[in-house]
Amino acid sequence: MLQINTRTTLLQPEADTQPIAVSAEVSPSSWPNLHAADTHVVSATSHNLRRLTVLRLLRTPSVAAGGALLSLIIIAAALAPFLYPGDPRSMVARPLLWPGQNAAFPFGTDSLGRDVAAGLFHGARVSLLIGVVATSIGVSVGILVGATAGYRGGWIDDVLVRVIELFQTVPSFILLVVLVAIAQPSILTVTWAIGLVTWPTIARLVRAEFRVLREKDFVMAARSLGFGHGRIVIREILPNALPAIIVTASVMVATAILMEAALSFLGLGDPNVVSWGSMIGSGRELIRTAWYLTALPGVVIVLTVLALNLIGDGLTDVLNPRTGVER
Repeated sequence: MLQINTRTTLLQPEADTQPIAVSAEVSPSSWPNLHAADTHVVSATSHNLRRLTVLRLLRTPSVAAGGALLSLIIIAAALAPFLYPGDPRSMVARPLLWPGQNAAFPFGTDSLGRDVAAGLFHGARVSLLIGVVATSIGVSVGILVGATAGYRGGWIDDVLVRVIELFQTVPSFILLVVLVAIAQPSILTVTWAIGLVTWPTIARLVRAEFRVLREKDFVMAARSLGFGHGRIVIREILPNALPAIIVTASVMVATAILMEAALSFLGLGDPNVVSWGSMIGSGRELIRTAWYLTALPGVVIVLTVLALNLIGDGLTDVLNPRTGVER
């Protein structure tokens, strides 16, 4: 018979044996294996890791500089409807006012009397919108194709790799011009066209990551536990491939902005909106007499792409496992 008191445990295995008194304090700390691992500890650990990652990002000089510069551009885009509520294509003053010549138009006016500052602010909205949405489309298609090819392997991998190579044999910008020229030039068609020509880059990256991660021990353990393919891909492999995807996506946003500017420069952009590329295209004929018409939007494009590249470099330093171990 086994009797347990609060302070003393009496063990009576047989009748002819004297009771054995074991003085012990029954407490959870004395028996650590009585309780399963607390799930709050795991969540707290992951929360601390996320906090450490954010702190490292904020302390990285390239991320801080790029984030500050990009924040200014985003703020300018957000304030465009309030600072310049009218149509930025409307003629508001005498043509070819130089920057600083009139306080009401700090960046001057173009050959038609349109406010250059209004065009820069509203152009930021168009360029950032197309860059982010087109990158989202390209990343989504690339993850779908790359994950399927890298995880499944076999003939599915061979077919999808041939499709990726087919898209990459044609120069991306030429394919972009063809797609936009066939469709009616608009923000929607330009965005979709940029997304459709940029997905092979992310697809090859995701395929390579999945081919490596699918052989890891944690994936084998998930399979042995009976997890389905969808859960293994979404819950196990994809989170481990996200750092490389995030870094590449930041660069793809800059590439999408440059592509939109190039299309607008060639006159293949949306004629109903003002973008930085269209401002450069309209001012190129006056580059000798009014060089600021092309210089100002060009400088803004350079600063935006520079900010995104700085953020991408910082993300590479922080999210790279080898770099993180070295630091």
